[in-house]
Amino acid sequence: MAKSRRDTADFYTLKARKEGYPARSVYKLEEIQQGHRIIKSGDTVLDVGAAPGSWTLYTHRELIKGNGTIVAVDLNPLGLNPVPPTVISYTGDAFSKEIREKLVSHGPYDAIISDAAPMTTGNRSVDTSRSEWLAEHVLMLAEEHLKVHGNLVIKIFQGGGEVELLKRMRQLFVKAKPFKPKASRSDSFEIFLVGLDRLASQDV
Repeated sequence: MAKSRRDTADFYTLKARKEGYPARSVYKLEEIQQGHRIIKSGDTVLDVGAAPGSWTLYTHRELIKGNGTIVAVDLNPLGLNPVPPTVISYTGDAFSKEIREKLVSHGPYDAIISDAAPMTTGNRSVDTSRSEWLAEHVLMLAEEHLKVHGNLVIKIFQGGGEVELLKRMRQLFVKAKPFKPKASRSDSFEIFLVGLDRLASQDV
């Protein structure tokens, strides 16, 4: 049986292994950060859908640089050993009452980032619908617990829902736009929605 491109280690996969990251997704955040300066030293950051931990580790190493806090949450535990000292990790559903209360206790946040994706079925409409649900709930967290001037990054599968989410984000941020990193696989229909500089509530 022929191997798919996803079974083959590409440039970004090999680079991630060399640099000690558990997944190639780290370079998506690197591109977003280089273009938009989402996170700075000293920030309190919420990483939703954090496992295996590449975005969390990159934020620790390169962005907050030991001065700040990263709250990481995923249904699966982080694949980082050791977990960096700046990281508070929760395993569970970020949108459940129990876990959400824990996340809220560490906020409000300077940045909320999410590379969360649903378990895919191969059915495009089902997968995009599940991705849209995840993205909507991350945006709801941001609406409630992101600081004024804070920034947001959400992943969503392209399929129509991103248009409505961007409309909502443009009411919440000075600037909101879609971004497709070069590090995303060529056959992927993921896109990232980037919200910059959250408005004060009276401006929304």
